[in-house]
Amino acid sequence: MTGPSFTVHRLGPGDEETFRALNAVFREAFNEPDTYADQSVSENYLEGLLSREHIVPLVARSGDEVVGGLVAYELDKFEAARREIYIYDLAVREADRRKGVATALIHHLRSIAADREAWVIFVQADHGDDPAIALYTKLGTREDVLHFDIPVR
Repeated sequence: MTGPSFTVHRLGPGDEETFRALNAVFREAFNEPDTYADQSVSENYLEGLLSREHIVPLVARSGDEVVGGLVAYELDKFEAARREIYIYDLAVREADRRKGVATALIHHLRSIAADREAWVIFVQADHGDDPAIALYTKLGTREDVLHFDIPVR
């Protein structure tokens, strides 16, 4: 898939270096250097993730540079024979925002979701993240829900 000055494609095994570039975009956009540390996971671990069909990492590139991307997860449902796709991370470099990159990433994900016979894509946005809320409002239906983090230990 292409946009005015970028292309969108799904990452797979062998794209570990490109995924690290996407992590750098996440690190900068979310201002979370510890969460998205450059070497926080091994090459073997990344290769394993990138080979899983239910994990969908997409990147937008301008030339050789990663300008944005998303990571989504496919969730199989028990109540019906269907799937949902959850966008966990989506970010675009500040210099490349307002150029259709995020919209193109989501449209590419829609195509994958249709091929995987998913019935919905969902995403959450934080209060105060007005650009994300505007984007998701343009593309979908808003639901006001509460999110809870439950500690494992």
